[in-house]
Amino acid sequence: MDAVKPRLIEGQGTPESRWQAWFAQRQPVPLALDELLQGRSRIVIVAPHPDDEILGCASLLRRCAQQGLPCLVISVTDGGASHPGSTLWPPQRLACARVQESNQALALLAPAAQVVRLGLPDGHIADHAAQLLVQLQALLRPSDALLCTWREDGHPDHEATGQACATAAARTGCRLVELPIWAWHWAEPGDMRVPWHRAAAIALSPGELALKRQALSCFRSQLLPDPSTGRDAILPPWATQRLLRPFEVVFL
Repeated sequence: MDAVKPRLIEGQGTPESRWQAWFAQRQPVPLALDELLQGRSRIVIVAPHPDDEILGCASLLRRCAQQGLPCLVISVTDGGASHPGSTLWPPQRLACARVQESNQALALLAPAAQVVRLGLPDGHIADHAAQLLVQLQALLRPSDALLCTWREDGHPDHEATGQACATAAARTGCRLVELPIWAWHWAEPGDMRVPWHRAAAIALSPGELALKRQALSCFRSQLLPDPSTGRDAILPPWATQRLLRPFEVVFL
């Protein structure tokens, strides 16, 4: 048996054109908000970093706002470690900027959403997994639909957040829904490492997609290259293409 390939986030990953060709032949099952909620009365979105809530489920944020559904966004870190060695973005300045960017994006999509920022160290969520679990359990209730990054997304912070959320959901009785974000980078169409049998798609209207694009544009620290280090943007166009589709995939 061949060894399972590692989930590596390197290079430019799988081009969006390959994903689009595959999705043209195999669309995930469509999912409406009511089907996702299954009677739950509040949406809770747990983002490892400020921007993951927009990248993964902007459509749900918008629909919560439109329908008056309570929404809680939990940001696990302030994202201060995305630019190591940068003089343009030292950690404290970067963390402040990313929180402001997240607030601006949320104001566009869901201005009434409650936001809790836990302030755990960016890049080290796994080292604080027990603390995160305690904090999540204190915030969650059985009537919640809990959305979080997928437990096997390939990014250590995403995976640690997903694991903590899965445990918290099991203990509190809320409904768990997982969001693939970096998986679109390292995975390939039909990849056996991805639970396609659990996949469903929330369709975005043209207006919702335009608003998601506008919200994403708030994250200038992630979208622009860093001249102080010579590094490319964290989210260059080839990465954002995979996250600006007219649908958002979730794992149920």
